[in-house]
Amino acid sequence: MSITLPADLPVIEAGDPASRTALVLHGGGGPRTVAPIVFHLASTLHAVAPTHPGWDGTPRPDSIASIADLASGYLTSLLDRGERDVVLIGSSIGGWIALEMVLQAAAEERYAGIIGAVVDIDGVGALVEDEPIADFFALDARGLAELAWHDPERGYIDPAGMTDEQRANQQSNGRTMAAIAGAGMADPALLGRLGAVDVPTLVVWGESDRVVTPAYGRAVAHAIPGAQFVEIPQAGHLPHLEAPEATWAAIDPFLAAR
Repeated sequence: MSITLPADLPVIEAGDPASRTALVLHGGGGPRTVAPIVFHLASTLHAVAPTHPGWDGTPRPDSIASIADLASGYLTSLLDRGERDVVLIGSSIGGWIALEMVLQAAAEERYAGIIGAVVDIDGVGALVEDEPIADFFALDARGLAELAWHDPERGYIDPAGMTDEQRANQQSNGRTMAAIAGAGMADPALLGRLGAVDVPTLVVWGESDRVVTPAYGRAVAHAIPGAQFVEIPQAGHLPHLEAPEATWAAIDPFLAAR
Protein backbone atom coordinates (compact mmCIF):
# COMPACT_ATOMS: atom_id res chain seq x y z
CA MET A 1 0.00 0.00 0.00
CA SER A 2 1.32 3.44 -0.93
CA ILE A 3 1.72 6.10 1.75
CA THR A 4 0.71 9.66 0.89
CA LEU A 5 2.60 12.52 2.51
CA PRO A 6 0.72 15.57 3.76
CA ALA A 7 0.36 18.29 1.14
CA ASP A 8 2.34 21.53 1.34
CA LEU A 9 5.20 20.35 3.53
CA PRO A 10 7.73 23.18 3.91
CA VAL A 11 10.66 22.72 1.52
CA ILE A 12 14.13 24.25 1.30
CA GLU A 13 14.81 24.40 -2.43
CA ALA A 14 17.57 25.68 -4.70
CA GLY A 15 18.84 25.15 -8.23
CA ASP A 16 17.30 24.88 -11.68
CA PRO A 17 14.06 22.83 -11.62
CA ALA A 18 15.02 21.49 -15.05
CA SER A 19 18.16 19.88 -13.59
CA ARG A 20 18.46 16.42 -12.07
CA THR A 21 16.72 16.24 -8.69
CA ALA A 22 18.54 15.74 -5.40
CA LEU A 23 16.22 14.84 -2.53
CA VAL A 24 17.97 15.88 0.69
CA LEU A 25 16.62 14.13 3.79
CA HIS A 26 17.22 15.69 7.20
CA GLY A 27 17.85 14.04 10.54
CA GLY A 28 16.48 14.70 13.99
CA GLY A 29 17.68 18.29 14.03
CA GLY A 30 15.26 19.23 11.27
CA PRO A 31 15.61 20.75 7.81
CA ARG A 32 17.91 23.61 8.84
CA THR A 33 20.68 21.06 9.45
CA VAL A 34 20.77 20.10 5.77
CA ALA A 35 20.23 23.55 4.26
CA PRO A 36 23.97 23.91 3.45
CA ILE A 37 23.78 20.72 1.38
CA VAL A 38 20.86 22.11 -0.62
CA PHE A 39 22.61 25.37 -1.41
CA HIS A 40 25.91 23.67 -2.23
CA LEU A 41 24.26 21.34 -4.75
CA ALA A 42 22.25 24.11 -6.40
CA SER A 43 24.93 24.87 -9.02
CA THR A 44 24.49 21.48 -10.67
CA LEU A 45 21.26 19.94 -9.33
CA HIS A 46 17.73 20.87 -8.36
CA ALA A 47 18.06 20.25 -4.62
CA VAL A 48 15.02 19.98 -2.36
CA ALA A 49 14.87 19.28 1.37
CA PRO A 50 11.30 18.71 2.58
CA THR A 51 10.41 18.86 6.25
CA HIS A 52 9.47 15.37 7.37
CA PRO A 53 5.87 15.12 8.61
CA GLY A 54 5.78 15.87 12.33
CA TRP A 55 8.89 18.06 12.37
CA ASP A 56 8.79 21.78 13.07
CA GLY A 57 5.08 21.79 13.78
CA THR A 58 3.96 20.03 10.61
CA PRO A 59 1.21 17.38 10.78
CA ARG A 60 2.07 13.69 10.92
CA PRO A 61 -0.80 11.43 9.88
CA ASP A 62 -1.28 8.15 11.72
CA SER A 63 -0.34 6.32 8.51
CA ILE A 64 3.28 7.43 8.96
CA ALA A 65 4.40 5.43 11.97
CA SER A 66 7.83 4.18 10.88
CA ILE A 67 10.85 4.95 8.73
CA ALA A 68 9.51 2.47 6.19
CA ASP A 69 6.24 4.42 6.00
CA LEU A 70 8.11 7.69 5.47
CA ALA A 71 10.30 6.11 2.78
CA SER A 72 7.19 4.81 1.02
CA GLY A 73 5.65 8.28 1.14
CA TYR A 74 8.68 9.89 -0.47
CA LEU A 75 8.85 7.19 -3.16
CA THR A 76 5.18 7.68 -3.98
CA SER A 77 5.74 11.43 -4.23
CA LEU A 78 8.66 10.95 -6.64
CA LEU A 79 6.63 8.49 -8.71
CA ASP A 80 3.65 10.82 -8.89
CA ARG A 81 5.89 13.66 -10.11
CA GLY A 82 7.45 11.47 -12.80
CA GLU A 83 10.95 11.82 -11.33
CA ARG A 84 13.84 9.71 -12.68
CA ASP A 85 17.46 9.16 -11.64
CA VAL A 86 17.05 11.08 -8.37
CA VAL A 87 20.02 11.53 -6.07
CA LEU A 88 19.16 10.77 -2.43
CA ILE A 89 21.28 12.46 0.22
CA GLY A 90 20.41 11.64 3.81
CA SER A 91 21.86 12.82 7.12
CA SER A 92 21.45 10.72 10.29
CA ILE A 93 17.92 9.27 10.18
CA GLY A 94 17.73 10.81 6.71
CA GLY A 95 20.40 8.33 5.67
CA TRP A 96 18.24 5.53 7.03
CA ILE A 97 15.24 6.86 5.09
CA ALA A 98 17.33 7.02 1.91
CA LEU A 99 18.54 3.42 2.23
CA GLU A 100 15.00 2.22 2.99
CA MET A 101 13.79 4.02 -0.14
CA VAL A 102 16.39 2.24 -2.26
CA LEU A 103 15.43 -1.14 -0.81
CA GLN A 104 11.72 -0.55 -1.40
CA ALA A 105 12.42 0.67 -4.94
CA ALA A 106 14.51 -2.45 -5.67
CA ALA A 107 11.60 -4.63 -4.55
CA GLU A 108 8.85 -2.96 -6.62
CA GLU A 109 8.95 -2.70 -10.40
CA ARG A 110 6.90 0.53 -10.48
CA TYR A 111 9.79 2.35 -8.81
CA ALA A 112 12.44 1.17 -11.29
CA GLY A 113 14.71 3.98 -12.43
CA ILE A 114 13.50 6.57 -9.93
CA ILE A 115 16.65 6.51 -7.76
CA GLY A 116 20.05 6.94 -9.40
CA ALA A 117 22.49 7.28 -6.49
CA VAL A 118 22.64 7.56 -2.71
CA VAL A 119 24.83 9.49 -0.27
CA ASP A 120 24.46 8.35 3.34
CA ILE A 121 25.95 10.88 5.79
CA ASP A 122 26.44 9.39 9.27
CA GLY A 123 23.20 7.48 8.92
CA VAL A 124 21.64 5.46 11.73
CA GLY A 125 19.20 2.58 11.23
CA ALA A 126 21.34 -0.56 11.28
CA LEU A 127 22.34 -2.74 14.21
CA VAL A 128 26.10 -3.33 14.09
CA GLU A 129 27.74 -5.76 16.50
CA ASP A 130 29.93 -4.03 19.11
CA GLU A 131 29.07 -0.59 17.67
CA PRO A 132 25.89 0.54 19.45
CA ILE A 133 23.98 3.66 18.51
CA ALA A 134 24.14 6.25 21.29
CA ASP A 135 20.98 6.62 23.36
CA PHE A 136 19.95 9.91 21.81
CA PHE A 137 16.82 10.24 23.94
CA ALA A 138 18.78 10.04 27.20
CA LEU A 139 21.09 12.94 26.29
CA ASP A 140 20.73 16.53 27.37
CA ALA A 141 21.94 19.38 25.15
CA ARG A 142 25.48 19.25 26.53
CA GLY A 143 25.69 15.47 26.23
CA LEU A 144 24.46 15.54 22.65
CA ALA A 145 27.04 18.15 21.69
CA GLU A 146 29.79 16.04 23.25
CA LEU A 147 28.85 12.99 21.19
CA ALA A 148 27.75 14.61 17.94
CA TRP A 149 30.39 17.30 17.36
CA HIS A 150 34.17 17.28 16.94
CA ASP A 151 34.07 20.68 18.63
CA PRO A 152 31.30 20.38 21.25
CA GLU A 153 31.33 24.10 22.04
CA ARG A 154 30.40 24.84 18.46
CA GLY A 155 27.46 22.44 18.56
CA TYR A 156 26.11 23.20 22.02
CA ILE A 157 22.84 25.12 22.09
CA ASP A 158 21.96 26.41 25.55
CA PRO A 159 18.28 25.57 26.18
CA ALA A 160 18.02 28.67 28.36
CA GLY A 161 18.50 30.83 25.29
CA MET A 162 15.72 29.22 23.27
CA THR A 163 12.34 30.83 22.68
CA ASP A 164 9.18 29.06 23.79
CA GLU A 165 8.42 28.25 20.16
CA GLN A 166 11.89 26.78 19.57
CA ARG A 167 11.61 24.73 22.74
CA ALA A 168 8.16 23.43 21.76
CA ASN A 169 9.39 22.49 18.28
CA GLN A 170 12.41 20.69 19.70
CA GLN A 171 10.24 18.67 22.07
CA SER A 172 7.74 17.87 19.31
CA ASN A 173 10.55 16.83 16.96
CA GLY A 174 11.89 14.46 19.60
CA ARG A 175 8.48 12.86 20.07
CA THR A 176 8.08 12.42 16.32
CA MET A 177 11.53 10.88 15.96
CA ALA A 178 10.81 8.43 18.78
CA ALA A 179 7.50 7.51 17.13
CA ILE A 180 8.90 6.73 13.69
CA ALA A 181 12.50 5.69 14.42
CA GLY A 182 11.96 3.98 17.77
CA ALA A 183 13.94 4.41 20.96
CA GLY A 184 16.90 2.52 19.52
CA MET A 185 16.82 4.31 16.14
CA ALA A 186 17.43 1.02 14.33
CA ASP A 187 15.81 -1.76 12.32
CA PRO A 188 17.34 -5.11 13.36
CA ALA A 189 16.88 -6.42 9.82
CA LEU A 190 18.36 -3.45 7.94
CA LEU A 191 22.04 -4.49 7.86
CA GLY A 192 21.16 -7.88 6.39
CA ARG A 193 18.95 -6.28 3.73
CA LEU A 194 21.58 -3.87 2.44
CA GLY A 195 22.92 -6.44 -0.03
CA ALA A 196 19.88 -5.58 -2.18
CA VAL A 197 20.95 -1.94 -2.67
CA ASP A 198 21.37 -1.66 -6.44
CA VAL A 199 22.47 1.94 -7.04
CA PRO A 200 25.87 3.64 -6.57
CA THR A 201 26.29 4.50 -2.90
CA LEU A 202 28.65 6.78 -1.01
CA VAL A 203 28.87 6.54 2.77
CA VAL A 204 30.34 9.70 4.36
CA TRP A 205 31.32 9.76 8.03
CA GLY A 206 32.74 12.26 10.51
CA GLU A 207 35.80 10.78 12.19
CA SER A 208 34.74 12.19 15.58
CA ASP A 209 31.14 10.96 15.46
CA ARG A 210 30.26 9.18 18.69
CA VAL A 211 26.52 8.91 18.01
CA VAL A 212 27.42 6.27 15.43
CA THR A 213 31.15 5.65 15.10
CA PRO A 214 33.20 5.44 11.90
CA ALA A 215 33.51 1.69 12.53
CA TYR A 216 29.70 1.53 12.41
CA GLY A 217 29.77 3.46 9.14
CA ARG A 218 32.34 1.12 7.61
CA ALA A 219 30.16 -1.85 8.53
CA VAL A 220 27.19 -0.25 6.76
CA ALA A 221 29.30 0.50 3.68
CA HIS A 222 30.71 -3.03 3.67
CA ALA A 223 27.16 -4.44 3.59
CA ILE A 224 26.25 -2.43 0.46
CA PRO A 225 27.57 -3.85 -2.84
CA GLY A 226 30.21 -1.55 -4.30
CA ALA A 227 29.69 1.24 -1.76
CA GLN A 228 32.44 3.78 -1.20
CA PHE A 229 33.35 4.98 2.30
CA VAL A 230 34.95 8.35 3.07
CA GLU A 231 35.88 9.58 6.54
CA ILE A 232 35.88 13.34 7.14
CA PRO A 233 38.57 14.63 9.53
CA GLN A 234 37.72 17.00 12.38
CA ALA A 235 33.99 16.44 12.03
CA GLY A 236 31.30 14.64 13.99
CA HIS A 237 27.75 13.52 13.20
CA LEU A 238 27.10 16.46 10.86
CA PRO A 239 30.29 16.77 8.80
CA HIS A 240 28.60 19.07 6.29
CA LEU A 241 28.27 21.62 9.11
CA GLU A 242 31.65 21.17 10.80
CA ALA A 243 33.87 20.46 7.79
CA PRO A 244 31.90 21.49 4.70
CA GLU A 245 34.80 21.79 2.26
CA ALA A 246 36.07 18.30 3.06
CA THR A 247 32.52 16.97 2.81
CA TRP A 248 31.97 18.57 -0.60
CA ALA A 249 35.34 17.16 -1.72
CA ALA A 250 33.97 13.69 -0.98
CA ILE A 251 30.49 14.15 -2.42
CA ASP A 252 31.11 16.22 -5.56
CA PRO A 253 33.36 13.75 -7.46
CA PHE A 254 31.01 10.89 -6.60
CA LEU A 255 28.03 12.72 -8.05
CA ALA A 256 29.96 14.08 -11.04
CA ALA A 257 30.87 10.55 -12.06
CA ARG A 258 27.20 9.56 -12.01
